Amino acid sequence: MRAEILAVGTELLLGQIVNTNAQYLSRGLAELGIDVYYQTVVGDNKERLIQAIDIARGRADLLVFTGGLGPTLDDLTRDALAEYLGRGIELHEPTMAKIVNMFAGRGGAFVESNRRQALLVEGAAPLRNDTGLAVGNALAVDGTCYLLLPGPPREMKPMFDNDGSTWLKDQLGPAKTLHSAMLKFAGIGESGLEDLLIDLIREQQDPTIAPYAKEGEVAIRVSTKASDAEEAARKLEGTLTAIRGRTLAHLYAEEDVPIEATIVRTLTEQQRTLTLAESCTGGLVSELVTTIPGSAVVFLGGVVTYSNKMKMSQLGVPVELLEGPGAPGAISAETAAAMAEGMRAVADSDFAVSITGNAGPAAAEDKPVGLVYVGLAERGRETRVEKLQLSGDREGIRLRAAKRALYLLWLSLTGRG
Repeated sequence: MRAEILAVGTELLLGQIVNTNAQYLSRGLAELGIDVYYQTVVGDNKERLIQAIDIARGRADLLVFTGGLGPTLDDLTRDALAEYLGRGIELHEPTMAKIVNMFAGRGGAFVESNRRQALLVEGAAPLRNDTGLAVGNALAVDGTCYLLLPGPPREMKPMFDNDGSTWLKDQLGPAKTLHSAMLKFAGIGESGLEDLLIDLIREQQDPTIAPYAKEGEVAIRVSTKASDAEEAARKLEGTLTAIRGRTLAHLYAEEDVPIEATIVRTLTEQQRTLTLAESCTGGLVSELVTTIPGSAVVFLGGVVTYSNKMKMSQLGVPVELLEGPGAPGAISAETAAAMAEGMRAVADSDFAVSITGNAGPAAAEDKPVGLVYVGLAERGRETRVEKLQLSGDREGIRLRAAKRALYLLWLSLTGRG
């Protein structure tokens, strides 16, 4: 079944509210095995809404509406669909009684316009509204299904999840649903990952491969439609095996978790500890790690040594590295190594990661914005330092540096680098 989502409301077109309903519905429909090919936003105008219905009717088997079921004259979705289908309007007595009782319970006078929230397109099945007043509508006419849901997310979500989904399943009959596997990658950008998998992506049919990029990490969702989890696993395995074989140095999880969660879990399994020494990231890596439940078992702590004085007093970085003629300076591989080694020695941790660099907006020590050094000191191994030249604004550089530092730690923890 092909679906189109029609979000109704002039406030959406004006940018006064964000259309979060479309995202929620797209996910929910996909889980039912329904493909969403189009999303349309229409203002509160009956003629334009009827035009949108006619266009959608020509390219989708299911039209899902959000908004336009309220009590005011600009709530036109129900009226527009009834007119398009050549059908009348009916009163849903249970919803009407609910509205009347609500006003009576509040001690207020019934407002006649609220009657509109109890109306159905002729022949439509009612969808109960557990968190509001407007009744939803569901009907199938000449091979096309129509689902009318309220606009407020707190009303739309439970209506779709309950009566709406049940009605759709009845229309679908025995159907295959969408099953997906999520793979998470670090230390590589979206374009680099695509290059590794380009033939799989170009030749994809079933399963499908969809990449998603976020700052500092990339995800791939591999999806197929199947009758059950066992069938889905069989269909997905070949593609997943091919991806794993090409991305060993970057694939850190087969679930939707950030790399810091994988690191905390791996440190816990290995019974090893971590400390951090940060300069330009200002404690961002520590923040990422400590958001993960259970991090207290493996994360001993960290310091933010922004000034040279703090680098010397807290981490024992030699003054000759930081100041004086010929000194490498705070933004250098030598200082990154000394910071990591000093942090590990102070805390007696198994790992210590350091970050020092220039996040901008201006050059520092005559060194360009985006120049960052990451140090990794590990018990029993020689200290390693990686030089980065990052782009973007200050916050982007800080986040990418933090994620890169975590990636280097993950490589060491897993023996992949």
